[in-house]
Amino acid sequence: CLRSHLIATTVHLHTPTHTTTMSTGGFYEGGYSGYGGGTNNNTGSGGYNYGGGYSQSQPTAAPQQQQQQQQQYQQQQQQTNPNSMDPTPMNFWNPTTASMAMSAANAFASGKGGTGDAQSQVMFGMAESMGKQFLETGWARAVPGLERSMVALRPYFAVDNGYVKRKMGRVLFPFMFKDWMRQEKEPTGPDSPVTYALPSHDENAPDLYIPTMSLLTYVLLCALCYGTAGKFNPEVLPDVTTKCLATQILEVVCIRIGFYLMEAPVAIFDLLSYTGYKYLGLSVNMLSGVALGHFVGYGHRAYYFTYLWTATAVSYFILKVMANTIPRITSAVGPKRQFMVLGFAGSQFATCWFVSQTKFLD
Repeated sequence: CLRSHLIATTVHLHTPTHTTTMSTGGFYEGGYSGYGGGTNNNTGSGGYNYGGGYSQSQPTAAPQQQQQQQQQYQQQQQQTNPNSMDPTPMNFWNPTTASMAMSAANAFASGKGGTGDAQSQVMFGMAESMGKQFLETGWARAVPGLERSMVALRPYFAVDNGYVKRKMGRVLFPFMFKDWMRQEKEPTGPDSPVTYALPSHDENAPDLYIPTMSLLTYVLLCALCYGTAGKFNPEVLPDVTTKCLATQILEVVCIRIGFYLMEAPVAIFDLLSYTGYKYLGLSVNMLSGVALGHFVGYGHRAYYFTYLWTATAVSYFILKVMANTIPRITSAVGPKRQFMVLGFAGSQFATCWFVSQTKFLD
């Protein structure tokens, strides 16, 4: 009997089983088989431990499989939409990210980025991937508030060659035009605010492209004037630019106060645009003064003769623009609308004269 009992026990111990009876953390609530990812007869699960436990034979299989599935899903998303942005962009102000970028930069600067050791190659690959993600997610997101400013400024630079030509003619020869009303877009709803067409579709719309280019041109012409007289100094460029911008900002503040007293709405960028068109006239004045001064010798006379025309044209342009910008009905206790329009237009004569650079004109 004892011999028969021992034989039966030996047979029982060598009989293979299909499930693992020892596991950690509640394997039977859902885990994978102790045979390396086989089928669990209790749950039918193919390898995920939904009960929180894990198998003793493969304790790291589930995290590796989850990571592989996540990588496959990201690759599928990238192939489906290669231009899509990551909803959680890399934080470039993170100290860890910054230290990684610095290490990669040092590796690249030392010449180990392409053919050096494995660590340098890994750091160089990190820097390359970070740069790609930085460009894809938009460099404006790295600076707080920059993206909002770019979105607000975008309509003011929506111009084309045809608009620039027509707008320059309207600024320099405003007496030839009669239509000064801006084009309004069709409202999308009964309570939707009034929106206007872009400059490329409406020549009466304000833009910042012409004022910006005119300011740069005027500064360079002033430097040319100083250079032809033998008085050029690198400080001329920032001095003229600062004087022009400071005068324009002061002018915008005064006009904005006038609108506030009249309780009339106006956008700051619109005022910067309207007051910046004077630089186009100033560029024409300086160009005529430098050219005629060099060939004929009447630089001052040519400048001020052109100044009378351009200042009058810009003043009339501002008069018509403000007359169509300021509402017909304003605050009863504020200043009169007619006086404010005339004041805004007359201020162009003073500002154009104040920022003029005629000291070294022949």
